[in-house]
Amino acid sequence: MGFAPLGVAYPWDAVVPLRERAATHPDGLVDLSIGTPVDPTPRILQDALATASDAHGYPTVAGPTALRQSVVDWFGRRRGVTGLTPDHVLPTIGSKELVALLPSQLGLGPGDVVVIPTQAYPTYEIGARLAGAEVLASDDPADWVGREEVALVWLNSPGNPTGRVLPAAAMAEVVRAARATDAVVASDECYAMLPWTSPWTDAVEDGGGVPCVLREDVSGGDPRGLLAVYSLSKQSNLAGYRAAFAAGDPDLVGQLLLQRRHLGMMVPAPVQHVMRVALDDDAHVAEQAARYAARRALLLPALLAAGFELDHSEAGLYLWVRPGEGLRARLEARPAARDRALCWASMDLLADLGIVAGPGEFYGPAAQDHVRVSLTESDANISSAAGRLRALA
Repeated sequence: MGFAPLGVAYPWDAVVPLRERAATHPDGLVDLSIGTPVDPTPRILQDALATASDAHGYPTVAGPTALRQSVVDWFGRRRGVTGLTPDHVLPTIGSKELVALLPSQLGLGPGDVVVIPTQAYPTYEIGARLAGAEVLASDDPADWVGREEVALVWLNSPGNPTGRVLPAAAMAEVVRAARATDAVVASDECYAMLPWTSPWTDAVEDGGGVPCVLREDVSGGDPRGLLAVYSLSKQSNLAGYRAAFAAGDPDLVGQLLLQRRHLGMMVPAPVQHVMRVALDDDAHVAEQAARYAARRALLLPALLAAGFELDHSEAGLYLWVRPGEGLRARLEARPAARDRALCWASMDLLADLGIVAGPGEFYGPAAQDHVRVSLTESDANISSAAGRLRALA
């Protein structure tokens, strides 16, 4: 019996030599690559975990009604989404497993097409390949509208790696195009609580906030064929808890729930309790967003001073940068630029400074000039990185 390979290596393995070189910097390594949270899990959530630690029975895949109602209330309070019920909600074991398995759980296979963004989190493509489906990288629904083989369309807003926020009108256009051929639209919105620029920073009740695919001005007030995917890893520092959920079309949610019950894909009961507490408390989310805003305010000017230029990055945990004209000329002369995408010359330069980032090549051919710089380091390390970049300038 053999294992069917995906045909691609795990991308971050290629960064290991640069990480090892960066670690030799006299002031130490500053890891701005993968973006794992470094701040403590809020005490209110640690206490909630302890309270629920006597979990001797099996949890349910659907989760308790109280958790799903908290999700519904959160959508109404923070995302401007109304009309949901607990039957519209499904807890998941983090969001990555859902992203990777959704094409397979929807029954996709050879002959089906999954549309992903042109600059995209690699797991969208991996999930399609696992199901045997084809992948189309496109940011314009005109590229695929009317194609019956399109079965799933991924939106990602705020985007990873770009930090781009899609306006409601652009999302609504994708929804209309997908519904013309009964394709599912899955919207990965895991960074929605980390906006940095107006109008996304404006209050939902004032017409602001990052648009959700389930919001009426996107969905037309109908969740049919739509799923919004969200994770508490970023907003609540719960990456180690694997706490996430999907919400939307109750028929789709029911289909996924039935499969996941057969597979035993249950969020642990203590984590389900923590999720409810996290969703009911907005204060700790605001505190964490303020930490990231302060780090962004340090790091962004330093990157610009060093010769990088910023694209998008209106929200999320990353700065999406590429070398400006002057820096580009210097980078193209570096040995690391030979026969490789330009992002690797940027990575090489940053490694000289003891900094590791994310090479744009990981996120598709359209991203090869960029590097993704994470805000998920300690205040001290962010300050150190900013100082090294300013010295380079």
